[in-house]
Amino acid sequence: MIRALTGFSTRHAWKVIAVWAVLGMGLAVLAPMLMARVTGSQSGDFLPRSYDSAAALRIAEENFGVNPDATTVTVLVARTDGSPLTAADQQQVEAEAAKLAKRRVVMPRKEEEPELLVLDRSQTPRIAPAAVAPDRTFELLAVELTGNAMEEGVRGVYKAFRDDARARFADLGMRTGFTGGLAQASDSADANRTAALVGSSLVTVLIVLLNVLVFRSVLAAVLPLLAVAVIGGVAGGAVAGAAALTGLKLDASTPSLISVVLLGIGVDYLLFLLFRFREHLRARPDQPAREAAAEVSARVGTAITSAALTIVAAFATLGVATFGQFRSLGPAIAVAVLVMLLGSLTLMPALLAACGRRMFWPSRGLQRVPRDGVAGRFGGLVARRPLALLAASVALLGALAAGAVGVRMDYSLADGTTTAATATAAEISRALPAGVSDPTSVYLVAADGGTLDAGRFDGLSRALTGVEGVGQVGRTVLSEDRRAARIDLYLNADPQSQRARDLASGPVRAAVAAHTPAGTSAHVGGTAAVFADISTAVDHDLRVVFPVAAALIALILLLLLRSLLAPVVLMLAVGLGFAATLGAATLLFQHGLGKPGVAFTLPLVLFLFVVALGTDYNILITDRIREEMHRPGPPRAAVARAVRHTAPAVATAGIVLAGIVLAGSFATLATTPGSEQIAFSLTLGILLSALVLSLAVVPALAVLLGRSLWWPARPAPAPAADAAPAPVAPPRPAPDHIGVR
Repeated sequence: MIRALTGFSTRHAWKVIAVWAVLGMGLAVLAPMLMARVTGSQSGDFLPRSYDSAAALRIAEENFGVNPDATTVTVLVARTDGSPLTAADQQQVEAEAAKLAKRRVVMPRKEEEPELLVLDRSQTPRIAPAAVAPDRTFELLAVELTGNAMEEGVRGVYKAFRDDARARFADLGMRTGFTGGLAQASDSADANRTAALVGSSLVTVLIVLLNVLVFRSVLAAVLPLLAVAVIGGVAGGAVAGAAALTGLKLDASTPSLISVVLLGIGVDYLLFLLFRFREHLRARPDQPAREAAAEVSARVGTAITSAALTIVAAFATLGVATFGQFRSLGPAIAVAVLVMLLGSLTLMPALLAACGRRMFWPSRGLQRVPRDGVAGRFGGLVARRPLALLAASVALLGALAAGAVGVRMDYSLADGTTTAATATAAEISRALPAGVSDPTSVYLVAADGGTLDAGRFDGLSRALTGVEGVGQVGRTVLSEDRRAARIDLYLNADPQSQRARDLASGPVRAAVAAHTPAGTSAHVGGTAAVFADISTAVDHDLRVVFPVAAALIALILLLLLRSLLAPVVLMLAVGLGFAATLGAATLLFQHGLGKPGVAFTLPLVLFLFVVALGTDYNILITDRIREEMHRPGPPRAAVARAVRHTAPAVATAGIVLAGIVLAGSFATLATTPGSEQIAFSLTLGILLSALVLSLAVVPALAVLLGRSLWWPARPAPAPAADAAPAPVAPPRPAPDHIGVR
């Protein structure tokens, strides 16, 4: 199947390239619009219905008309001279707010963007007075906008509204401040825009320069990025289309994660092909390039397919997760990886066949035998000192892994950037409870579905007032049909803090359970309650997904390697790499920088990425070790040859992939909380997987175990007369002093 697919692609190279180019450009244009339609806005949307905060959210939507896609911006309005607001001032503020609530905010557009391809987020905001400071120094307005705070169009609408409101209140002698998730996301994006652009550009240039240094060819340096970009455009469109057809809601971070995965594995696979293609052309200088491309693609295609299916299997295990953000990530990345696999077996072989030896122009590396260099010397070191190298590697990884002891999860949405939004939030918290702009709400309904009376819940309100950490308790509000009630609690803690989550999940829920009137049911909702439930869901998912993913990957390795021992060795290696990476992240961010913990998505994302992508490198080196062990000679020599031939590809792929992760982190740092932790951890994990696990630990174990690594089926070396000939390089020119004419 693989040989037939790669053979067809090399025979009809230009047709295959044309099809991919058309699909890539077309779907790349449509993908952003489709992604915007299938992206969820609120984290609570991803919780199972059985969780308390999810039940509260359903009551809010069904009985109080809360828009699940809405995001609230809190506007602070105060006199410019610092004096308290008078009654007349308050009337002016609320009258101006009423006018703003009638004005449609038009989404700003870029001139080059076709209107049909950009989802229009223009809207009329809902505005209502929220609170007045006890000393009357400011009044708060609650502004409701619809859309995801991570979406550029929604941030554009917010900024248009902010600028208009600021100018209108300034005409009244008032100053304004804006805070909330959308305001923070917008301010962070603006603050980091230049750094993101410069950083991603520098990393991209460094990646290209690295490839130029490796291949001595501009085409071989640029082609991987262009090919992966084309396939990535098709994959993005395929993921968005599949989500739209199935009704699957994706988290706002999913597109950026997909981009990193596709760039990473795509560049890896193309580099594996390029290195093997160059090696093959050196060994057989008279073979037609198209024929060589077909042979190399078929041979490497098997390893690429195995590696890609391992990644698909790893992410498929997310289907057993209870947290919807994880559960939707699995099929999305699986679809994207399958598209990348198809591109690796069709577009990439077609490019090799079309370019041929010109792929490496103007380098003259094909006409000469490369020196052993660092890779050859390192292969010799592994063969001579496997035990010492293994001990040093395990000691390094073990020391880093020890840092994971005491790791805590951080569910905060704040990214630590000081912005105008955080300054406004701090000003509000000095006069009012920290949770005044984002209350924790108790929703109540009658067990028999009947109507309710507000006075029935006075005892519950008094009990909640006595809970330590609750700053204020709002009055009981009934829905229009009187079948549901809501009591807002304004906590003294930041709603996104651990203290607020502990309050919502502990004392508040305990008080609600103890004082809810008979015949009614109560549910606690709001940001603090949602993230408390997410914490429970994530803890459950980590305990379930890890062993399921490990077992599934081990099964694939068992089928691929046809060995019982080799999969165990590889899984132990990548498991140690995962623990070392998580430990390093914990040491740096939790213990070193004093963060509350590591980002709650980090362990799962790190496990899937490092284990899956690390297994890529391990499969490549293991496949080459087995190939070399089929040749005559001792296992030590076979491992040395395998490392010499594979180390440049694995090292280059690992460094390039680490650079891609860094570039992706610059692009998302402004708007995605925890992205700096994920970027650091993935970069370190990839480098450890490529440079330590794949090039030191696995080869050292292969030397120590010899052909027993493939137990119960040992690859016996072929007799010298019957062995497949090793690649023969062109003869090395004799030195001048020998006098050969």
